[in-house]
Amino acid sequence: MTQTQKLLVTGATGTVGREVVAELLARGHAVRALTRDAAGAAVPDGAEVVQGDLTEPDTLAPALEGVTGLHLITFGGPYFTPLETGPRILELARAAGVRRVTVLHGGGPSLLEDAVRADDGVDWTVLMPVEFMANALEWADRIAASDEVREPFVSRLSAMVHEGDIGAVAAVALTEEGHGGREYVITGPELLTVGDKVAAVAAVRGREIALVELTEEQAVARWRAAGHPQDVIGFLLEAYGNTPEVGRTVVDTVEKVTGRPARTFARWAAEHADAFSAAPA
Repeated sequence: MTQTQKLLVTGATGTVGREVVAELLARGHAVRALTRDAAGAAVPDGAEVVQGDLTEPDTLAPALEGVTGLHLITFGGPYFTPLETGPRILELARAAGVRRVTVLHGGGPSLLEDAVRADDGVDWTVLMPVEFMANALEWADRIAASDEVREPFVSRLSAMVHEGDIGAVAAVALTEEGHGGREYVITGPELLTVGDKVAAVAAVRGREIALVELTEEQAVARWRAAGHPQDVIGFLLEAYGNTPEVGRTVVDTVEKVTGRPARTFARWAAEHADAFSAAPA
């Protein structure tokens, strides 16, 4: 049985951070959940909520006391700005006795990730998940209101991953030997089109959902109307219109690291069925 450890999870209220917290708690470890707003933080029951800001690394010092493992994200502040404070965060972590660090890859180059990779004072693991299953929640309002999904590039393939599996891989890397210096690409167990995902949501609702394919021009207009800047629109066009091979290739990281198969999108849809419920008549 793994010895109980104390871990600090940054980004603890985020899509992945909450799952890292929950998985560590389920494994019997003590967890500190870091947030900029401790009073209003929604984290899994059983975690110790602590306040701190990754953009001001010295605020982390009290939270790091007695911690053996640290989960990091690569951005901070209210505008999700890429962090430039990685060296100081790692300096504080080493001084506190942290032995293992996981960092959630942000999809591109990152000063914090570079600092983690260059640090030979801790066992680091970089987590590189593909598209999150939770992205399908963007459809919830339209599905509930009109039984419809409107998306471009509906035949694209995705090996999308259950966010709980990202948390499970992180928890193992933070608490067990053998994961230092590793990059883990994390995917789900199957390739899915947009139509496959819509069908899975329709199945748990027990009600048909129409899939309307947008042209590229219509998609750009929608993203622009939503306030996305041009660089984000460019990223979305590339990610959806020309999904890189890593995003459409299934790998068995989840099973190798955790000892159990990756969770399916059908399971994710069943877990989130309430979000897609029909609007009241």
